[in-house]
Amino acid sequence: MPAHDAGLPLTDAEHFRRLERLYAAAPVSRWFGSSILVSDGHAEVRIPVRPDFYHAAHAVHGSVYFRALDDAAFFAANSRVTDVFVLTVSFTIHFLLAVKTGELRAGGRLTHQGGRLLMADSELRDGDDRLVATGTGVFARSSILLDADVGYA
Repeated sequence: MPAHDAGLPLTDAEHFRRLERLYAAAPVSRWFGSSILVSDGHAEVRIPVRPDFYHAAHAVHGSVYFRALDDAAFFAANSRVTDVFVLTVSFTIHFLLAVKTGELRAGGRLTHQGGRLLMADSELRDGDDRLVATGTGVFARSSILLDADVGYA
């Protein structure tokens, strides 16, 4: 575990809260109005649906689906990496249903960790708990340190 200000190792819970604060501090998260909860090998992202997310057919654009699914899988993976950011290497989405109102909720879970690569799956649900999309990502350890410079505090 990385050391915090007192020089003692962080607990898992402290690592998860720091990842949540890092996420919340990102300008893109504020713009989307998204929030996250991180636990061991899991993450949940919530995004309230807004009309400015719509494509021409008046439903949520796929880029918003990607944002929720990738973030949930990414942070599920980074929950197990305590020294550096992981980076998305590839991500595959399957779109199932259109969403027009309510809230999007993406749940991610780490499915494999070995060497530099990690894999995680995510599911996207609407406010009625209908499955609207799924995603699978491959993530790699980067050289970007998890520290106060990137909002990990």
